[in-house]
Amino acid sequence: MQLLEFLRSNRLRWTVLVTGIFAAFTVALLGFVYLRTKHDLTLRSDRTIASQIGILVALPAGRRLDAINEGLRYDPGRVRIIGLFGAHGDRIAGNMQRQPANIEIDGTARNVAVDSIDGFGREQQASRLIARTLPDGNVLLVGRDADEIEEIARVVGRALGLGLFPAVFLCIAVGVALSARARKRIVEVNERVQRIVAGNLRERLPLGSSDDPFSQLAMIVNGMLDEMESLIESLAGVGRDIAHDLRTPLTRARLMLERGRSNAMTLEQLQAVADKTTDALDQSLSIITAILRLAEIEINQRSAAFGHVALADIIREVGDMYEPIAEDRGISLVVQSPDELNVHGDRDLLIEAVANLVDNAVKFTPAGGRVEIGLVRSHDEAIVCVKDTGSGITEHERGAVLRRFYRSDRISTPGLGLGLNLVAAIVKLHGFRFTIHPGAGCIVEIACPYAPMVT
Repeated sequence: MQLLEFLRSNRLRWTVLVTGIFAAFTVALLGFVYLRTKHDLTLRSDRTIASQIGILVALPAGRRLDAINEGLRYDPGRVRIIGLFGAHGDRIAGNMQRQPANIEIDGTARNVAVDSIDGFGREQQASRLIARTLPDGNVLLVGRDADEIEEIARVVGRALGLGLFPAVFLCIAVGVALSARARKRIVEVNERVQRIVAGNLRERLPLGSSDDPFSQLAMIVNGMLDEMESLIESLAGVGRDIAHDLRTPLTRARLMLERGRSNAMTLEQLQAVADKTTDALDQSLSIITAILRLAEIEINQRSAAFGHVALADIIREVGDMYEPIAEDRGISLVVQSPDELNVHGDRDLLIEAVANLVDNAVKFTPAGGRVEIGLVRSHDEAIVCVKDTGSGITEHERGAVLRRFYRSDRISTPGLGLGLNLVAAIVKLHGFRFTIHPGAGCIVEIACPYAPMVT
């Protein structure tokens, strides 16, 4: 079944197509090499023939006959063809039986079939021949066996042709092997994806040992799956937390309504029950509003409003906002922002983050305590620091306080447990760094890359 699918697959079609293109290119290359080799050998043979006939023409008549006979005697390969004929075509010397009828006596090399004669008998040979008329009226023909050139060209062409078949076979084999390897990876990926779709969010795509595109893609997808698993687990936890936190105020509201319906005897009693019920419903609405706010921030819907923000203005604005609240609680609120530092971000969100930190500091600092809001420069960062003299955050609670709806057992102050989670979401959206220092008195910092003021 797998073999049939492979034979019908696009991978095999592409392999065959690429192999066909490679074979056509190779044949064209072999043809070019063959023709070029034959052409170069022919030119070399023509130069040799022209040199030989030039030497013979320059010799005296007596010496010429001796040179012709001597040259043929030392030609065991029977490659040279020489003929000396009279003005009327009668044979004088050489190994040619007769002068070819269609030869043009113009000193140009031509392909001619000649009847050769020697000690082995008579035969017709394909030759490359030059004919010239001598001063005494005789005709001298000098040539070489053309089969020599053809044989050499055929040897070269045969050698190149024999190399074509292994090359094509190797191309097909490599294509099939790569296709089979890719198909194996795809099948394995598909199986794991099916398990992920079925609900196994801990499944991951396989990573190869080499840094190939499949492995790089698998790393990207695995990172995405890690984030998805974290988000889904967080969503499931949020659902449980919402149900738990909403159940208490809604149950309280229901019980108060039932008691008011049963026990209230006057209009004032009914109004008191209604007021308490409204408070419980307001708490539920506050939880829902805070969760929607977190969702809006975490899906980066506010990134379009980014711009240059003056942190000193934010510090002073938040200080002015909480100074009456701190004074009413008997807490000293100090604002220190000696440097006018700027960052790139959303002004409203940064105000919300700093306000949440100051709100927590004021809320958890006992009367007579102190809260400081500071802005300092550190290397290439602007750091917003909020300090208080409250009970602080322990080492093991530093990660827990950033979770939604987390409430420490040591704290009895009312709240939703979403303040620091909201701050962490805003800091993550901006790409800043959020640090909580444990110990007596709480110290929290938001480190922001410094951005110069645009003039």
